Amino acid sequence: MNFELTEERQMLQDGLRRYLRESYTPTLRAELAESDHGYAQNVWSGLAEMGVIGALFDEEIGGFAGSGFDIAVVFEELGRVGAVDPLIDTAILGGGLIAALGNEAQKQIIEAVIDGSIQLAFAHGEPSSRYDLSRIEATATRHGDEFVLNGRKAVVINAPAADHIVVSARTSGDAADRDGISLFLVSASNPGMTLRSYPLVSGCQAAELLLEDVRLGSDALLGGEGGAFEAITHTQARATLAISAEALGLMESIRELTNDYLKTRKQFGKPIGKFQALQHRMADVLIEIEQARSAVINLAGHIDAPAEIREKHVSATKNLIGNVAKLVTEESIQMHGGIGMTDEYELGHLAKRLIMVDHRFGDAIYHLERFIALAVA
Repeated sequence: MNFELTEERQMLQDGLRRYLRESYTPTLRAELAESDHGYAQNVWSGLAEMGVIGALFDEEIGGFAGSGFDIAVVFEELGRVGAVDPLIDTAILGGGLIAALGNEAQKQIIEAVIDGSIQLAFAHGEPSSRYDLSRIEATATRHGDEFVLNGRKAVVINAPAADHIVVSARTSGDAADRDGISLFLVSASNPGMTLRSYPLVSGCQAAELLLEDVRLGSDALLGGEGGAFEAITHTQARATLAISAEALGLMESIRELTNDYLKTRKQFGKPIGKFQALQHRMADVLIEIEQARSAVINLAGHIDAPAEIREKHVSATKNLIGNVAKLVTEESIQMHGGIGMTDEYELGHLAKRLIMVDHRFGDAIYHLERFIALAVA
């Protein structure tokens, strides 16, 4: 099998790598730490102008590509610099759900997403749901041609910057039922929504979202009433691919930083990279990263497979990524010593983002249990 990138993807990778290396300077990182939105508008606009956002959508809705391998290429490069731009939340989750379920009027928002003028967020997880996509307690009650939403959403990433939020709510069934979950496209300025914003360890911004009698017309409903679960599952699979590819890029940069450090840091008159024990540890890191790369490629090739096949690959990949991320982070910090923990050194930022990858869309233990359950089902 040929794993080389196509000419178009190679051009996208090369251009994006140069742009991000030039954009993510130490000055920008310091500014982002004080930002209310958690990302730089000028960098976001540059990504839009390059067609990076459009590369995450199908041609049918105005994009340029949208396959699993396109997602992997884009997010690996974002990971290499530890980028905090909310592409997963705006393009993969929010935009992906609108593209999958929206009517013609709702899909017009995608054009504004692709040109970089609109931000989105996806409010699905709740305080009691952990990683269970079907556990939704927020309710949407129909009153004639109107829906009234009530409930709470937890850790809604990019909500402070979003113009619109895709909100899940239950229109029927019990709290853990897969049937009965509906999606609504809600303006961030809706008076019934209250946001409590806060920064995340990974550098992004998120919010707790309180829904109190949020009144929406029937035109806010995405797709059919009560039938959103399959679209949510498929969209989260694409998001899991994206964050796994981002983790791969983070690992590669951390490995390069560590290798360079071992070549320059000296003990007993010679670089510490000459010591066999450290060479063996770096060899282990390299082998594990190559396994992670194989898993990402495998998931990219199965992202549009039938659900029973796709979800096994999703859990297998996320489990491996979580375990390798932990190993790479621990080994790199130990081999750096104290400098690896400082905010001024790039490794500290990359390590934080890599560790937090495991806590989004299900950690390694959750996906191990899920994979076992799917395998015996």
